[in-house]
Amino acid sequence: MATLHINEERCKGCGFCVMSCPKKALSLAARPNTAGYYPAQCDDEKCIKCGICYTVCPDIVFTITED
Repeated sequence: MATLHINEERCKGCGFCVMSCPKKALSLAARPNTAGYYPAQCDDEKCIKCGICYTVCPDIVFTITED
């Protein structure tokens, strides 16, 4: 089973991943990271680990691992 990991401290909250997610599993958090940006967060129940977020992210925030 795959797992999506988000490095919240690298995320600048651009929203490219949110706009690109086919299952609407991603959103921006209500609280900022230490840099003041609102990072991406994932609803694991909706996420299908398709990798589109990984592909569109300019800041290399996402990793998908096989457990």
